[in-house]
Amino acid sequence: MSSSSVSTDILQFVKQYTLWSGCIISIFGIIGNTLNILIFTQLKLFRFNRSAFYITVESISNFSYQFITISLIILTAIYGDDRTASSLACLIILTAIYGDDATSRSLAWCRLRIILSLTIVITTYYMTCCAAIDQFFSTNYHVNLLQRCTLKVVRYVTITLVSFGIIHSIIFGFLVYNIPSIGCVISNPIFLQYATFFFYPVLAGLLPIVVAAIFSLLAYRNVRRIVRRQLPILRRRLDRQMTAMVLSRVIIFVCLALPYSIYRIYAINSPASRSQPLEFAIAQLLQAIFFPLSLYIIRFMKLKAIYANNIFLVPTLDIELVWQVHLSRPEISQNN
Repeated sequence: MSSSSVSTDILQFVKQYTLWSGCIISIFGIIGNTLNILIFTQLKLFRFNRSAFYITVESISNFSYQFITISLIILTAIYGDDRTASSLACLIILTAIYGDDATSRSLAWCRLRIILSLTIVITTYYMTCCAAIDQFFSTNYHVNLLQRCTLKVVRYVTITLVSFGIIHSIIFGFLVYNIPSIGCVISNPIFLQYATFFFYPVLAGLLPIVVAAIFSLLAYRNVRRIVRRQLPILRRRLDRQMTAMVLSRVIIFVCLALPYSIYRIYAINSPASRSQPLEFAIAQLLQAIFFPLSLYIIRFMKLKAIYANNIFLVPTLDIELVWQVHLSRPEISQNN
């Protein structure tokens, strides 16, 4: 079997896999993030809770992407074309139609996709970090730390991080260009060094991974000491449940985000050219496999909540967006 035949078969598989996996994951993502948003905004217990606020912002970011994706798929099915071609979600449809994401065909689409994806990845990554950090503070026995971490501070931190993500993404987006044989790439050598040695390995790689891992482990250590503290039994149960949730999020986050970060560092320095069909097809296959894994962490879980002094279970499907750039628990706090 010739290499051209193999590459054709691989690209055909990538088309179908990308289309159907994108549809399925987007549907579950909308359901999961909708439940998260409703639970954390409507239940009185979570309404003024810091950790719930971070998770809500993260879920809104995820929901925005997933809603655009499924809307585009529906419009394409109805009208037979993609009338919203400037949408981030065109990635799925365009890959299914052309065998790539069409960034080599449109500079505007190339830049818009990067701006939106970077904004989402920074928002999601650092909301995950903030949730882990806040859980550490929530379970800490130092009263002064609890008093400093108010909901007002949390809102300022969130606004700062989201604003940074938007500004950084716009600058990043306008420094990429199209190369017909390759696609959307960074052509500025200085910015290429920044992306290779700082953004991917640090800002969108090791930094959020390490910070989230360290603070979730510290929160877990604090929870193990809760039994020695004079706290209501419901408070202790809730702290344990939230810490377990944050820790599990971080573990899966590290396991699935780290491999794709490594892959993107390699891909941005050694982009596959269309003049080498087999190498290009393999690169597309790796991207198709790693992308959904790094885009979503899907897991079922139950959140224990307390309302009117009763414990009840709220089942949710928590689907977190951990989008690696595709150029790529609440606690009972009296501090509001």
